[in-house]
Amino acid sequence: MAAALTASCSSGSAATGGPAAAGGSGTASASASPAPAIKISPAEGSSKVKPNKKVVVTASGGALDEVVVEGGGKQLEGSFNADKTKWVSKDPLKPTSSYSVSAKAGSTTAAASFKTLKPEVELEVADVTPNQKGEKVGVGAPIIVTFNNPVADKEAVEGALEVEAEKPVEGAWRWINDKTVIYRTAKYWPAHQDVKLTARLNGVQGGKDMYGVKDYTTTIKIGAKQISKINTKTHMMYVYRDGKKVKTMRISAGMATTREYTTTSGVHLTMERANPVRMISPGRKKGDPGYYDVMINHAVRISNSGEYVHAKNNVWAQGRQNVSHGCINSRPDQAKWFHDTMQRGDVVDIIGTTRKLEWNNGWGFWQLSFKEWKKGSAL
Repeated sequence: MAAALTASCSSGSAATGGPAAAGGSGTASASASPAPAIKISPAEGSSKVKPNKKVVVTASGGALDEVVVEGGGKQLEGSFNADKTKWVSKDPLKPTSSYSVSAKAGSTTAAASFKTLKPEVELEVADVTPNQKGEKVGVGAPIIVTFNNPVADKEAVEGALEVEAEKPVEGAWRWINDKTVIYRTAKYWPAHQDVKLTARLNGVQGGKDMYGVKDYTTTIKIGAKQISKINTKTHMMYVYRDGKKVKTMRISAGMATTREYTTTSGVHLTMERANPVRMISPGRKKGDPGYYDVMINHAVRISNSGEYVHAKNNVWAQGRQNVSHGCINSRPDQAKWFHDTMQRGDVVDIIGTTRKLEWNNGWGFWQLSFKEWKKGSAL
């Protein structure tokens, strides 16, 4: 300001520039431009800032040259508007964290610091299935994400979920309750690839006073394309791997004397395996007609209504007659082979019965068309 006042009081010509001002014999025709002003939000010293609040830095009287926001262990990303007079952060803030903001516009610098609130309810991923260490899953496999708390703002949380495949295919999420959302592809996954799931939950508001407190990432490995086709009328099962038939199995399915004893038709997925499995007749006690309590070897679950592909030494029926309580049984050595080679999420397609698999019976998700499936998405 001192320099500007000296120039304005001199009597020299403006055309002489700096030397005239310095010598006191010229007159300046214009004063110096004011320095830019910078405004930062949240303001200095703010506390209990909501994690979903944007950091906004604006400049008047000039353009922003630089904005740096640091906190929560990393630098926050953001973007400028067209004339660089405004900068807005991109991602949510980390709860229970301190942040510092520094900005520069011409000769002006500004700084501020603030703290984010501690959520009353913390949101994070509690489980992802199927996703055991070292596991390869089948081409029909869903991605089932379970949260530690019920989600009210499903749109915000679903928007934070990202699925990245080496061999991309269309897919969508579907909420089945407030804590569980499931990803299913429109067509089966291409075999032999990695799929990366990222839940960018940090700072995302999932409900009243609820915010995500940490991100989650994992890689799911898709194995061989293993599809089993079962015809209960011909009593046969054929297993295909990567398009080639690898096993032919004679089977016996449900006797179909009641709905309970009728095998469900439709696209099943293998869900789990065990050797042995204890099977008890539902809704019956010892002494009731139809009561059973048996140990069954090499059993692979394909629904939640008690259906398995399992071993049974009744070769007289296999390939000829349906005599089971609803399961698919096969020769013990072949059932062992199926048990040992299955991947969770392998496809077991059954035809020939009057009872259809419900879409929410176990992993019967492929019973819905993709158009219907997408209706369960919050987005």
